[in-house]
Amino acid sequence: MNSIRRRLLGWLICGFAAAFVMAGFGIFHSAREEAGELFDYELHAVALSLPANATMAREVEQSGPGFDEIADDRILIQIWDRDGKLVYRSQETPVLPRQATGFRTIEHDEVHWRVYGIAQPNRFVQVAQPISVRDGLALHLALHTLWPLALLVPVAIVLLLFVVTRGLAPVGALSALLASRSAHELEPLRLDGSVPVELRPLVVALNDLLDRLNAASQAQRTFIADAAHELRSPLAALKLQWQAALHDGTLSGEPRTLERMQTRLNRTIRLVQQLLTLAREDAQGSTPATVVSLRRLGEQAIGDFSLLAEEKGIDLGLESRPPVTPECICNVNADAHGLNTLLNNLLDNAIRYTPTGGKIDLVLTRSQDTLGFEVIDNGPGIPEGDLERVLDRFFRGDHAQGTGSGLGLSIVARIAQRHGLTFTLRNNPGGRGLTAAVSGLPAHDSAAANTNAPAGRTARATSDSA
Repeated sequence: MNSIRRRLLGWLICGFAAAFVMAGFGIFHSAREEAGELFDYELHAVALSLPANATMAREVEQSGPGFDEIADDRILIQIWDRDGKLVYRSQETPVLPRQATGFRTIEHDEVHWRVYGIAQPNRFVQVAQPISVRDGLALHLALHTLWPLALLVPVAIVLLLFVVTRGLAPVGALSALLASRSAHELEPLRLDGSVPVELRPLVVALNDLLDRLNAASQAQRTFIADAAHELRSPLAALKLQWQAALHDGTLSGEPRTLERMQTRLNRTIRLVQQLLTLAREDAQGSTPATVVSLRRLGEQAIGDFSLLAEEKGIDLGLESRPPVTPECICNVNADAHGLNTLLNNLLDNAIRYTPTGGKIDLVLTRSQDTLGFEVIDNGPGIPEGDLERVLDRFFRGDHAQGTGSGLGLSIVARIAQRHGLTFTLRNNPGGRGLTAAVSGLPAHDSAAANTNAPAGRTARATSDSA
């Protein structure tokens, strides 16, 4: 996965590691030069400090003051007389060929040596030392210098992680802001001092895109609202003429054909009404909440749909689930019109898909400081794969029967979203029926409201044939 954060951290850590390696090489090279100068001075001092007598020189080399570190530094001493005969050399050391005066670096038996020769009266003194001694001291000095830096490496990596995370925080905040918006929130993003200069072109481009999307969405809503509004009056007039013609007998034909025509006319009128409702909800902004009795809304909805339920022999009723009691009128803070539209669409949808002789319950619920309700039917339910898609506009799955338009649940979802409510659909246990649950309505409890509630009142509409 291509990640800016990972890329930044990779480049910064690699750059830091490269700088550390270069610093280590530089420190080692500098320490090697200093060690070389120090040991060159030591070789020179040893050569000048040797006594004229070879026997005494051996004694001084072994125990004389100032020469006790010679063995540790692996310094080789050789002395030739005026005839060029080797008269003295350090014990247990190789014999190096005689070199010219001054400092030289030679290789003998695959070992590099630093050699210093000096011509003195009646003799020639040559002292030498392996280069590995100098390199070892240089490495020791370099490590001694670098180990505090090595301790800073994890601290530096943690600091890099913190800096990069803080630097990319505005990108994450912008992403979270966009993700929290719904599909209908197309207002421009606010540009203030907290937006980094590097992100301003992106925010400006996003605002331009949001403006164009908002204009296109507004044009679509306007078209749908205008078309639905223009169709509503002719369709209403057509229905009145249809009913008048049926009543006075001027409309004749096959009864089944006339029934199908009336069903399709009613379906078209309902589709236009739902399009108008959906257009109003899309254009509706935040509305001030008022105190609404959820129970009274439910009773009114049960009464409005009682005739439709009786035609199909459906048992339609209002129930309460503890801790909600029949005496509680369940006051909530909400938009009464929007909540009534939501409830009516759920009941209408349940009645359409519940078979004859079925049962539908509108159940009032409560969870802590919020109220809600559930519409529970014993219809065919919805296949699990379609539970999410049924909220899409005009979607009707293969399971759908009847004359629906595919907009009822979309209207419910839009109203719930505008109110900040939670709307869920789930099949009942056993695969028989559907539960449409709405929750999150802020409760508005008051002692006076509860005392005015009629005790034990439960609304239920049933048909005589049920």
